[in-house]
Amino acid sequence: MTEAERISGDATGPRREDEGASAADEKAVADAGTADPAGTAGKAAPEAAATDEADASAAAEEAGDGAQEAAPSGPRRIGVLLGVAALVYALDLVTKLIVVSRLEPDNRSVEVVGDLLRFQVVRNAGAAFGIGESMTVIFTLIAVIVIGVIARLARKLYSLPWAIALGLLLGGPLGNLTDRLFRSPGFFEGHVVDFIAPEHFAVFNLADSAIVCGGILIVILSFRGLDPDGTVHRG
Repeated sequence: MTEAERISGDATGPRREDEGASAADEKAVADAGTADPAGTAGKAAPEAAATDEADASAAAEEAGDGAQEAAPSGPRRIGVLLGVAALVYALDLVTKLIVVSRLEPDNRSVEVVGDLLRFQVVRNAGAAFGIGESMTVIFTLIAVIVIGVIARLARKLYSLPWAIALGLLLGGPLGNLTDRLFRSPGFFEGHVVDFIAPEHFAVFNLADSAIVCGGILIVILSFRGLDPDGTVHRG
């Protein structure tokens, strides 16, 4: 072998080794790209962390104060509300017409349970049970406002107990409002007809009873966490 051939072989040997190393590096990169195309492995960790954070946030909202449990789906209870209100209003109106026609002309009283309970007509210028007799117009306006509030709540009414309670609260004020509008001494100042007279207690009517019962029922429902839309507050 001549000197020139030996030198040429020495120069070619390192070059082939470099080319072999470069090919090995390219193969390793290709294998890594096949195992994790487009850096999927690098992106997976942030995406997983974001998902975990969202799940933790949702769990915190559910466990927080005032969390709600969805009530069973069903129809709105406007029909129940209107039915209860109509029943209360009709009973109140009919009983007032009867006692006014039969008891008021002679100012008579009828013993129902001895002296414990009597029917006797009393004209009331105030609120339920004779409260605030000098504020007839104010109580009339309050009744109108209450009716408006109940009508607004009815749009989201899915709870049957709330429908009954609001029906009582609607029928009662409507019954007394009718007296204030159409009975003497004049429009918006009419005196309400009361006739249920327990011993040692204020005289009242069926509309007053409906208002009180509806209010008590709403207090009970509120303590139990039941909302008019059917949702239940826990905790």
